[in-house]
Amino acid sequence: MGSRKVTDWQGKRVTVAGLGVSGIPAAKVLHGLGAVVTVVNDGDDARARAQAAELEALGVTVRLGDGATLPEGTELVVTAPGWKPDKPLFAAAAAAGIEVWGDVELAWRLRGPDAAPWLAVTGTNGKTTTVQMLASILKAAGLRTAAVGNIGVSLLDAVLGEEQYDVLAVELSSYQLHWAPSLRAHSAAVLNLAPDHLDWHGSMEAYAADKGRIYEGNRIACVYNVADKGTEDLVIEADVEEGCRAVGFTLGTPGPSQLGVVDGILVDRAFVENRQKNAQELAEVSDVNPPAPHNIANALAAAALARAFGVPASAVRDGLRAFTPDAHRIAHVADVDGVAYVDDSKATNTHAAEASLAAYESIVWIAGGLAKGATFDELVAKSAKRLRGVVLIGADRALIREALTRHAPEVPVVDLDRTDTGAMPAAVQEARRLAAAGDTVLLAPACASMDMFANYNKRGDAFAQAVRELGT
Repeated sequence: MGSRKVTDWQGKRVTVAGLGVSGIPAAKVLHGLGAVVTVVNDGDDARARAQAAELEALGVTVRLGDGATLPEGTELVVTAPGWKPDKPLFAAAAAAGIEVWGDVELAWRLRGPDAAPWLAVTGTNGKTTTVQMLASILKAAGLRTAAVGNIGVSLLDAVLGEEQYDVLAVELSSYQLHWAPSLRAHSAAVLNLAPDHLDWHGSMEAYAADKGRIYEGNRIACVYNVADKGTEDLVIEADVEEGCRAVGFTLGTPGPSQLGVVDGILVDRAFVENRQKNAQELAEVSDVNPPAPHNIANALAAAALARAFGVPASAVRDGLRAFTPDAHRIAHVADVDGVAYVDDSKATNTHAAEASLAAYESIVWIAGGLAKGATFDELVAKSAKRLRGVVLIGADRALIREALTRHAPEVPVVDLDRTDTGAMPAAVQEARRLAAAGDTVLLAPACASMDMFANYNKRGDAFAQAVRELGT
């Protein structure tokens, strides 16, 4: 346990808000450290009761169906990241002067004295891909690392587990950053900023401010997107350690202190001697999989963080070549009758869908689902010239249909008026009817999936299965 004083936790009364992927591990860790733990949870269904029974067997108190009341004597609240800041529980904690931490803050506070530094990534889209690319590059440099945080290994496991790391590649959501006031990364990147989760944060300003927390106290580099001024503004506003640098990434020719692209080559003009005159070749665009524009931007951001950590150029190339993207991210499913079918079910918001639509020339677009407070005018206006046809499914499809009426009135639209899982095969059949040889049928819903499917993976699987049945 390093020099952590377990006595700091002995008998400390901690309330954990929410069962689930972060709440249960947090409760177990705190209980193991000697804290007196009470878990409160809004839901009281069969799954919650099973989870509660597991924790109660260890000696943890669980209150189901009452997430609003602060247990008496609470000295600290540790919350699941998804709980909204306006919950009554947090108002009660604030009124009592009690701190609220998220799972990321807890992991940060529990690190040992020789803990691995964190290279942190946030942004509306591309976080997971960038963190996985970063981990691949760090591994190619011979470093012990893992992709952790909002993906893969839980941060608590990474910090408290037996395995020793040299550096961690950490994906952080805006929710996690909101509840992580003392986090201080070695270097960090904000990939992009677009309206998302506004129902949770309350405003775009609050959302951006939470993203910007990732730069606080950075030691070496704050990596920003040259094409997205909002990310640079966050760097300018951040309070960083003396000597920390702003490093931009761009799909164009990089200036000094930037990474960019020249003649199909990813180049570094930030982490080189005499950056006014010199540039270091890192990799070829063809080393990035897939080489879509937004994915090249992800690769540049990953490269910038790796270079900030002192990784050689050859490891950037080797790491990018070794990287394979997750399923449901611009995944080519099949070609049927000269039409390409592409699954980008992971495009759960308009910003991700815009990047996906920009990667193809002539598209039959399958879209719709839960809008999460988003509007679709800008997305449709930017993509209209690429659309051969649109098939709409899901609860909030009318919002997309209205935007299409305003900005792409000539494009044929099929409104399936369905939210059952069986709608996907029907959507694929309609898309096939609208498509001609050379077109791409693209599932990039621009919406969340939970109105119809358990998650975006299941939605993508349903699409891929329907496509495979076309070819039989």
